[in-house]
Amino acid sequence: MNAVDLGVNLFVALFALVDPIGNVPIFAAATAGATAAQRRGVSLYISLFIVAFLTFFFFTGLALLEFFGISLAAFRIAGGILLLLLGLDMAREDFLKTFADVDPTTDPGDVRGYARRRFQRLVVPIAIPLLIGPGAISAVIIQAGEATRIGPAGTAAGLAAIGAAALVTFVCFSLSGLISRLLGEVGMAVVVRVLGLILCALAIQFIIIGLGESTNGFINLAASSPYAEAPE
Repeated sequence: MNAVDLGVNLFVALFALVDPIGNVPIFAAATAGATAAQRRGVSLYISLFIVAFLTFFFFTGLALLEFFGISLAAFRIAGGILLLLLGLDMAREDFLKTFADVDPTTDPGDVRGYARRRFQRLVVPIAIPLLIGPGAISAVIIQAGEATRIGPAGTAAGLAAIGAAALVTFVCFSLSGLISRLLGEVGMAVVVRVLGLILCALAIQFIIIGLGESTNGFINLAASSPYAEAPE
């Protein structure tokens, strides 16, 4: 594998794992009532956070988790629990009420202040672990090892892939206002509740995988990877 292959592979993996397009309705619901400039501000904060967080793991690998004595399996389970709580809120209640107390009256001219306050509320559980979950961290850690083998060109390609994934996220989230207008209130409510159900299932899958990795034979391999091809 050369540097170009590494960069392309990491970008494709992050694009699938971060899933900025699939998370647009959630971001749109979480920023309902904001102006286009305010949404861009929040999108910028989230994108910069993605770059900083994934770059940190790109250079440190598992060192931080090892320092605190945390396994990747435990990180998966914790992330799954956070996603489950978010999914339950989305599926059972009015998801917008979760953020209603942040900015009861939004000043259209307050871009930076709104973006900062809303980012503080969205960093968990949307930025982590919905966008940056164990899968994205694992992909970065794995490719970081390959980048070290390639050399400086591999490191540059890995950082470029992280930056590209964050840029795509910024563009998709900045256009979330258009999605809101197209779907309307009823459409957004339906989409958010359906996504909440999907998030609950995804959260349970994270927990199952984490339990499968941390125990010997407690979780059947077919349950943790239901669509994996059976060994010949």
